[in-house]
Amino acid sequence: MQENLNTVPVMAELFAQGETPEVLFWVGCAGSFDDRAKKITGALVKILNATGVKFAVLGTEESCTGDPARRAGNEFLFQMLAQNNIALMNGYGIRKIVTACPHCFNIIKNEYPALGGNYEVLHHTTFLQQLIDAGRLKVDGGSFAGKRITYHDSCYLGRANDIYEAPRVVLQVLDAELAEMKSCKSKGLCCGAGGAQMFKEAEHGNKEINIERTEQALEVQPDIIASACPFCNTMMTDGVKMKEKEADVKVYDVAELIAMAGGLIA
Repeated sequence: MQENLNTVPVMAELFAQGETPEVLFWVGCAGSFDDRAKKITGALVKILNATGVKFAVLGTEESCTGDPARRAGNEFLFQMLAQNNIALMNGYGIRKIVTACPHCFNIIKNEYPALGGNYEVLHHTTFLQQLIDAGRLKVDGGSFAGKRITYHDSCYLGRANDIYEAPRVVLQVLDAELAEMKSCKSKGLCCGAGGAQMFKEAEHGNKEINIERTEQALEVQPDIIASACPFCNTMMTDGVKMKEKEADVKVYDVAELIAMAGGLIA
């Protein structure tokens, strides 16, 4: 394990030294600016450092992928943001990208190629699974013995990209019981944040969608609700608070759980 688990190399500095990272860690807006999501970023950085993965971030050169703009209908803003990001990454010779945000993952993987951005893009749960399979990431899940975890499928990770097993395979290294909600995998229910809904007031109705989803999670009586998306994390956390269950049920990203099991974070 490296001595400083908080070390975050910046792409511009590595490039100036003639070095090329194994992966570019695309942090995303949530992971950069949202206080809760920053903890997910920190957990993943500690895992990358502890496993010896040579990575870098764009730092202040990274801007929004343009996903919220495109979903909200502002195609001009999306194209401007995307083209700037692509020019930057192509200039650095980026080939492989890891991100903890399914929204960033989906748009860079599936929509950037049409604008000249062709990369191998991995969601962090897939990358964590690869590290575990390769023996680079070893986790003692004993601290989760007796715990009950339910996993919430992100729409952009699941239905949009058919990634259902990687998060579950990673969670299986924990000595916990995995309990599935009645709506899971391809029949999973949206948390309510996708399609730029995160950034607008809710429309009139009888119930918020994140409350409905939280109720489904609480039905299986979990100790932990695991997510793999910063937006889902926010919506499920808000739902747990609305149901006044925050003392009994915690919401964590998959990376946080692995970092906790590895003793990298408390």
